[in-house]
Amino acid sequence: MDGILDVARGAVGPPLIAVRNLSKAFAGVRALDGVQFELRSGEVHALMGENGAGKSTLMKVLAGIHAPDGGEILVAGQAAQIPSPRAAQGLGIGIVHQELNLMKHLTAAQNIFIGREPRHALGLLLDERALGARAAGIFERLGLKLDPHTPVGDLTVARQQMVEIAKALSFQSRVLIMDEPTAALNNEEVADLFRVIRQLRAEGVGIVYISHKMDELRQIADRVTVLRDGRFIATVPMAGTSVDAIVGMMVGRELQAVHRQIPDTSRNEVMLEVRGISRGQAIRDVSFTLRRGEILGFAGLMGAGRTEVARAVFGADRIDAGELRVRGRRVSIGSPRQAVAHGIGYLSEDRKHFGLATGMDVETNVALASMRTFAKLGFFLDQAALRKTAQDYVRQLGIKTPSVAQQVRLLSGGNQQKIVIAKWLLCDCEILFFDEPTRGIDVGAKAEIHKLLHELAEQGKAIVVISSELPEVLRLSHRILVMCEGRVTGELAAHQASQEKIMDLATRQQTPVSKQ
Repeated sequence: MDGILDVARGAVGPPLIAVRNLSKAFAGVRALDGVQFELRSGEVHALMGENGAGKSTLMKVLAGIHAPDGGEILVAGQAAQIPSPRAAQGLGIGIVHQELNLMKHLTAAQNIFIGREPRHALGLLLDERALGARAAGIFERLGLKLDPHTPVGDLTVARQQMVEIAKALSFQSRVLIMDEPTAALNNEEVADLFRVIRQLRAEGVGIVYISHKMDELRQIADRVTVLRDGRFIATVPMAGTSVDAIVGMMVGRELQAVHRQIPDTSRNEVMLEVRGISRGQAIRDVSFTLRRGEILGFAGLMGAGRTEVARAVFGADRIDAGELRVRGRRVSIGSPRQAVAHGIGYLSEDRKHFGLATGMDVETNVALASMRTFAKLGFFLDQAALRKTAQDYVRQLGIKTPSVAQQVRLLSGGNQQKIVIAKWLLCDCEILFFDEPTRGIDVGAKAEIHKLLHELAEQGKAIVVISSELPEVLRLSHRILVMCEGRVTGELAAHQASQEKIMDLATRQQTPVSKQ
């Protein structure tokens, strides 16, 4: 039995994938510089690094999306060229992207075998029965109770991800690359995904697992390789390496813990008062206050209604009942433009779709919500003033970009988030809602965003932070509001709060008496 396990873990035979001195540049900028990487049979190998470290580029090279400029790739000990995704599939390499590539109107089975559908004898008609049977066989292998004839659009994100995994396995993949696979999953769905990963590992599949979540990697990874600035730093066993050591390798420095005195904001000016707002079943009689210089954390499980409250206050969704007061004055907010006019900004959890125009440059994105202020004679933009303003915010917020003319899509997630913050600061917004402000951002950039939020609060901004990461809520907040099924179920002062207390309130369906 031990011998079988050793084979599965790669102790015998060549690695499934071996990368030697791999290099890749884009427009003269080195994305990969002499990178080393090795994946054994039957292991989960975590790939870590800050945004821009080269993780995605390395995976895209292995998946045949990018061609390397130099270096060598060995597949099962043999030198290999991977000029296309089809070539990668032929070599047994599958990838599950963070942004799923499925056709929502097709069934699960049709998505898995698209372009390879079984046909009847004459080859003219699809054999739907055989198609469903093949998909069902893969689902059975994964222990999934999933109807292959269900349209993908009717599935949860977690189930759609399982369809992507099944699709990769349908090519007889022995290497599976997973990019931030738990970004949109709840705890139960993560546990189900881990069950599937452990099963595949036991079958000898090698899994490359890209994630920023240390607690997940502790549970699932065997080894971790760290990249920094496109270079290989180290490969270490996960079990024997501390989180601080891994973070130090990622950022090239020690991250100093933020020890802060929590200010007393209880007598500060009330900037926003929300009284009994409701919207269908998503928001049910929600009330809270937000004071100048305060960070109010919103905690709760997925579907608790936190984002819905932020969108309602911002005017993105209309409320059925209740009222809003800004600086003591009752206001009616029926659109985001009206919210901005009252000094309210909202940083969406989906910054790429709702916060940025990623195909445009930095200076345009900074000025997106304030373009009228740069208009001359009502028709022409004052380009010089716009550029100087953008440069000032780049300097003030520490945005890493070659210039303000750089396209936003080419910047890391942390720097993109800072650009969204700059956009709302330029609007002179004093009330800011941050929805999942560090989702998909590496630990170094996360620390910078946290520092920036504290600085904004110290400057007198009134801030709401919505986060699914309880340590983040606890680290940032002066007070914490907890929601469950559209209702506020409790409020905790920072010195009272703990993960256990938050989770207790987050799973309560009835609202206890809470202080307001």
